[in-house]
Amino acid sequence: MSFSAYFRLTSYATIAAATLALLISGGVGVYLTVTFAIVMIVAWKLEGTRWQFSERVALAVILVSLPIFYLDWRVLTPYLQIQYLETGQHSATEVSVLAHLILFLSAVKLLQRKADRDWFFLYLISFFEVLLAAGLTASPIFLATLILYLSCALSTVVAFEIQRARRKVKTSQTRLLVPPDSTLFRRLPMRLWRRRYLETRRLPLVSVGLLVLIVGLALPFFLITPRTVSSALKRGGVGVSGFIGFSDNVTLGEIGRLKGNDEIFMHVRVENSNAIPPAGLRWRGVALDEFTGRSWKKSRLAERWEKAEADRNNLFKIGTTADLARLTTQMFFLEPVDTPALFGAPRIVGVQGQIPFVQVDAENSIQTQAHDQERIVYKIYSDTTEPSATVLRADPLQYPAAAGRYLQLPANIDRRIEALAHKVTANAGPDGYDKARAIESYLRDNYVYSLDLKATGEEPLSDFLFRVRAGHCEYFATAMAVMLRTQGVASRLVNGFLPGEYNSAAGAYTVRQSDAHSWVEAYFPQTGSWVTFDPTPPAGRTARERNGLAGYLSKYSEAFELMWFQYVIGYDKQEQHSLVTSLRKELMDFQDSISRIDRSRSALSFFMKPILIGLASLTSLVMILFLTRRVRHLGWRRGLKVWGSANDGEHTRIDFYERLLTILARRGLTRESHQTPLEFAVLAGADEAALITSAYNRVRFGNQPLTPLENRTLEQALNRLEKGITG
Repeated sequence: MSFSAYFRLTSYATIAAATLALLISGGVGVYLTVTFAIVMIVAWKLEGTRWQFSERVALAVILVSLPIFYLDWRVLTPYLQIQYLETGQHSATEVSVLAHLILFLSAVKLLQRKADRDWFFLYLISFFEVLLAAGLTASPIFLATLILYLSCALSTVVAFEIQRARRKVKTSQTRLLVPPDSTLFRRLPMRLWRRRYLETRRLPLVSVGLLVLIVGLALPFFLITPRTVSSALKRGGVGVSGFIGFSDNVTLGEIGRLKGNDEIFMHVRVENSNAIPPAGLRWRGVALDEFTGRSWKKSRLAERWEKAEADRNNLFKIGTTADLARLTTQMFFLEPVDTPALFGAPRIVGVQGQIPFVQVDAENSIQTQAHDQERIVYKIYSDTTEPSATVLRADPLQYPAAAGRYLQLPANIDRRIEALAHKVTANAGPDGYDKARAIESYLRDNYVYSLDLKATGEEPLSDFLFRVRAGHCEYFATAMAVMLRTQGVASRLVNGFLPGEYNSAAGAYTVRQSDAHSWVEAYFPQTGSWVTFDPTPPAGRTARERNGLAGYLSKYSEAFELMWFQYVIGYDKQEQHSLVTSLRKELMDFQDSISRIDRSRSALSFFMKPILIGLASLTSLVMILFLTRRVRHLGWRRGLKVWGSANDGEHTRIDFYERLLTILARRGLTRESHQTPLEFAVLAGADEAALITSAYNRVRFGNQPLTPLENRTLEQALNRLEKGITG
């Protein structure tokens, strides 16, 4: 491949990689991308032909087309508004129109006859495309396109500079004065072609090396640079909209629609778990205390929100714990959702994260600012311990007046429900705990879990209990909460999520919308504790499993995406502090291990010191002798040069000529800038100078290596010249 073809190829590859990044981020659609790809192919075929646009024609096309983009903006805005009303998905009109304009300008420039400034304009547009794509997505797939773009861009920049330099030196190369009968310079064009071919092959490797160097230099700055809260054009993709399960008014049957949706809702990493509750981990979202007969909602007393105070580490204190060892720490990676609720294992005592505020209601539900366009990361500290069964059985259930709302029932409640509760708990103990366990077991064992919405009528709960006997989780939870209230046990319904599927590759739980769940919390006033009960049969509490090769790959894909979001997109001051703490611990452990090794080898080191001193002295003596000989042959300036420059390989091959110049300079002969090597050799008047200069021309301009015999001959000639100076 010629260098010009390589330059064109890398330039087109850079533009294509930028367009691919814009496609993956959602800035442009597939049809527009395919159209632009066709334009690129046509432009490639037309390069160097008379069919390319002139600069004036290209400018005219751009000016004439500007009103089209105004119409594009006017038409696209109502369309996106209708799309939002139908799907609940936001989109940025300005971003879409800007992406259309960028691709149009690139297409026109590609079809134009291009000077250096036109190529530079295309590179600038491609960089802006990548910048725009970075603001549109937080997906790790963008990393692959970014690496591809940087590799192509580095190759292109290097080739662009070489192309410009070639044009500048082309004239001077044609004016090179050489003997017309020289066989050396008749072979020179082939040698130069071979060298350019080798350089063209090395350019991609050079670009990859530069990319690795840039990333290596940028990584420390990324790790130590302070983070600030900032917003992008759109983060995290489209939010999970229409999530009914966490509103303040939940009608029976609505959560069943979520059970059929496998969209990922969040990831949860349990960092330490010191006390798993008997009912297992659950991610509590919102608690509802008032039942109307068909739905649950928050009463006026439950709607009292209080803001939590944050310390300098962004830790919002929600409650207290008697022992820090009882805390379970969870890190949540919550997708863009249209609910302000924050989730965590009950009982939450602290929230930590880069979030603007945290507020708590009277039911210990927590929420923050709406985040339907961006992911959020936060930590939850939960005291998941519960009083023992013995302590709970001893509770006389003497509720204060404020807890009366947890015993209230609708005025038109079906009396058969109370009779059923009394029958179920007849053989249980008189305490509230045994009654709760009896009702929980009865519903699990005698009713069927089903996502089909069969319970209907004015009283869906009665229809579920006495006719259908099948339903999903909120029917079971509602039945238990109402039956407990008929037996004088305060209770409330909780909406949240089951733990989800554990992804061993990510070390985290993958929680989907289908893991949405409802359960019951019963209040025991003597200990002031809310205890979790879950009457849903096991069929409604089983996490999905991914098997086979596809499942295996999807788990690792999720693990990589989670790592990308935590350590790249969501990397903040909290993560920096964790990294510094981890590094400090590793360093201290390493120092301790070194100290132990030093102490154990103290006796051995006593005998090794004289040996090491002797070896160091011998090495120093050898280095001094080597440098002395090097300076004697090459002179002080080059003889003491330890680290080579980029041209050291060239100097090494022509060191013999440098020695010749040094020897002749001692005689008072210095080569002038206008003299060619052959002219200077004739002026020197020595056969050795002519021999060395002829070899220099073959090596320097003909790229011909010297044989061992020729090297010995040159060394002998140089020695004769040196002896002629001294003798």
